[in-house]
Amino acid sequence: MAGDKTVETTGLLGWIDRRFPLTTMFKEHMSEYYAPKNFNFWYFFGSLAMLVLVIQIVTGIFLVMSYKPDAKLAFESVEYIMREVPWGWLIRYMHSTGASMFFVVVYLHMLRGLFYGSYRKPRELVWIFGVAIFLCLMAEAFFGYLLPWGQMSYWGAQVIVNLFAAIPFIGPELAIWIRGDYVVSDATLNRFFAFHVIAIPLVLIGLVVAHIIALHEVGSNNPDGVEIKQGPKDRYGRPLDGIPFHPYYSVHDIVGVAGFLIIFAAIMFFAPEMGGYFLEYNNFIPADALKTPPHIAPVWYFTPFYSMLRATTADFTWVLVAGAVIAAAALFLKGNLKGIMRIAVPVVLLIVAVLFRAIDAKFWGVVAMGGAVVILFFLPWLDYSPVKSIRYRPTWHKYLYGIFIVNFLVLGYLGTQAPNPTFNLMSQIGTVIYLGFFFLMPVWSRLGTFKQVPDRVTFQAH
Repeated sequence: MAGDKTVETTGLLGWIDRRFPLTTMFKEHMSEYYAPKNFNFWYFFGSLAMLVLVIQIVTGIFLVMSYKPDAKLAFESVEYIMREVPWGWLIRYMHSTGASMFFVVVYLHMLRGLFYGSYRKPRELVWIFGVAIFLCLMAEAFFGYLLPWGQMSYWGAQVIVNLFAAIPFIGPELAIWIRGDYVVSDATLNRFFAFHVIAIPLVLIGLVVAHIIALHEVGSNNPDGVEIKQGPKDRYGRPLDGIPFHPYYSVHDIVGVAGFLIIFAAIMFFAPEMGGYFLEYNNFIPADALKTPPHIAPVWYFTPFYSMLRATTADFTWVLVAGAVIAAAALFLKGNLKGIMRIAVPVVLLIVAVLFRAIDAKFWGVVAMGGAVVILFFLPWLDYSPVKSIRYRPTWHKYLYGIFIVNFLVLGYLGTQAPNPTFNLMSQIGTVIYLGFFFLMPVWSRLGTFKQVPDRVTFQAH
């Protein structure tokens, strides 16, 4: 019976169950965890993210066995892994390919949440944990990027750490504290190594566990946005629109895993550099503090946010001022904010608008880059749509999501290119579109004619 905690097992499993709730946990989170029966391919990416996490941890352990976190030996140790360690090239390429594929999977996983309203009540905490995981991944990737000690690793770290110097009052001292020196050096490499190998992975694993526990507490969302726990149930209290995660979705996910591993292997064996996007060519040159590369850019998964950083010039702050004023007016008049929030949010935006001209543009570039990620935490309280899923929203909402996706990809491409006036203008337009999408969401998400959401999930066997 669903919800029955009694476990009666014998032998070794019974011995374990009397001391550790193994069978009970399996039932609660697998065989008796009822998920909506209308999952589609978008629901592959959660399990794929878990798979890539395991790949990264296992390959990382083997790489650490031969890697030397020393400024004089780091680059040579990576070459040693590639050339001398048995199958070392395979482990290194699995790790480097896994880093990029991790972000591919996570971006698609978050996009599915955006499409189907997976951040809406009662899943706000699930979404917050997910965005925290995304932030941890960005930190993990940044710290790990320095470790090969190539030209792009060294100068990329130098540029990014120097961004902290733009923070008023404490910036210069903060940048020195992060580096452990006045320039990126052996001290920087050692502390980045410690964070990449120990600190961030521990936090990441904890957040993943919290994410899954929170998800299983409230139940999974589905493409219709219908809560199966609130729908009809059988005489045992099981939702009629749900099926056990195991064996149905555990087998279902194997299809996604097989397809993913084919793509993963194809990249790893035939194009591990992916034209310089996964592994930059400058990173095959040892770090040289006296020779700056002609164009310094982060890895592709950071480039949309890097574009926003570069787009924020002194002149562009006037556009941001105007945008903050318009957003404040729209939220006050049409935002449907309640109580103190109706006054507080516009006031904060107006204060920010004033500060735009009082503080250096470099600082606001850092704010725009960081704010583009941080604003995702507030998504559950920005969306005022009466329905969750994009299936039942007005057609023009779908076009808006399409513009947002294309804009994000364009920003990513622009971030890989050397700056020029045309690209800078495109980045500025893209930054306005990205920030406007979220800041004006309380207004546009309520507009239009919405379709009737069905009482039960729509499902066709396939």
